[in-house]
Amino acid sequence: MKLLQLEFNHFFEVVAETKRAQAAVMTLPPGQRTGGEDNVHETSDQWLFVVSGRGEATVAGERVTLAPGSLLIIEAGETHEIAAQSAEPLRTLNLYTPPEY
Repeated sequence: MKLLQLEFNHFFEVVAETKRAQAAVMTLPPGQRTGGEDNVHETSDQWLFVVSGRGEATVAGERVTLAPGSLLIIEAGETHEIAAQSAEPLRTLNLYTPPEY
């Protein structure tokens, strides 16, 4: 067992990992984007949970709005981009299975 106290002080940081899964925290300042048409995880699913802030995700060409409590599931092979679109940073907890980073 592991118990972690998460801090969202970095752009992207892997915070825990097992043989089958990985967790990372991400903080995007207002107006910042990450990913794009060439951003894809070929063999890992990514589950992105919005802790705070608001934003938009484009996954495989489809746009969705992100808000606190949103859970976005990006399947292996789907291109994706995440953008912060509020006055406060977009903070997310990301799970990858199997580990990606």
